[in-house]
Amino acid sequence: MELAELYSDIINEHSRNPGNRRQLINADAQKRGHNPSCGDDITLSVSFDGDVIADAAFTGVGCAISQASADILSDLIIGKTVSEAKTLTEKFLAMIKRENTDDADLADLDEALALKNIANMPARVKCAVLAWRTLNDILTERQSIS
Repeated sequence: MELAELYSDIINEHSRNPGNRRQLINADAQKRGHNPSCGDDITLSVSFDGDVIADAAFTGVGCAISQASADILSDLIIGKTVSEAKTLTEKFLAMIKRENTDDADLADLDEALALKNIANMPARVKCAVLAWRTLNDILTERQSIS
C-alpha cells in the first residue's frame, strides 16, 4: 500500500466513523468554527483537568475533510497539556501552509499527517484547518485567562 493510499484511508475512516463526533457534556470550553465559503460548520468542545485536555469532541456538518480533520484533532489532543496542544496546532497550520515540511518535526502530528497534501488543493485548505483554528482560539482564550 502506497503512502498516499494509506493517507486516503485514514481520512475516509475518520470522516465515515468519527469517534469524537458527539456532544461533550460539561465542556469547559466550546467554540463554533464556520467556513462560509463551503458550509462547513462545527462546534468544538473541550474539557480540562487542570492544564491537561481531558476530553475533546465536535458536532456539526461539513465535507469529509473537515469532519476527518476535526476527529483526528480530537484524538490527538486528548491527554495533552494546553501548551502541547498549542504546539501541535501551530505545527499543523505550518504544515498546511507549507511553512514546515520537515517530516521528522511533524511526526508528532500522527494521523494528522494524512492531511499534509491538502496544501496542494487550495480550495480544501479551509476545510482542513477549520477545527485547528477553532482549537487555537479556545487555547488562546484559556491562556489569556490563566
